[in-house]
Amino acid sequence: MSYTVAALLGVVAAVLVDLVVLRTRLVVRAVFWATYPIIVGFQLLSNGILTGRHIVRYDPAATVGLRIAYAPVEDLLFGFAMVLFTLSVWVWLGRRGVQRAPVAGEGDWLLARLRRRRARQSAAAPGDEH
Repeated sequence: MSYTVAALLGVVAAVLVDLVVLRTRLVVRAVFWATYPIIVGFQLLSNGILTGRHIVRYDPAATVGLRIAYAPVEDLLFGFAMVLFTLSVWVWLGRRGVQRAPVAGEGDWLLARLRRRRARQSAAAPGDEH
């Protein structure tokens, strides 16, 4: 199997997991596509370093030959599949209540201190709005 076929199968599998299996539907959300360029930028940077310095090499017969920042375009497909699959599982687990406690932010000492301070202020002056 060529690297191109494997990359395309990875994308198809990740999209099916997102839309059909887990039904998180991330690929239809604007926020996913608005933030994905950030991931692509860092992926191109790391791929460029690894392939440009010949730390990672690809068999030219296994790719289509198109390269972006020294890396084969198939790397972008694999990156997309990996990110989409990971985020889909993360959202799916979150919807099922995995690790409900502590809720994000509650474990932070600064937030806890601010909440205690607010509670003391509201208890000290119940009619006074702060």
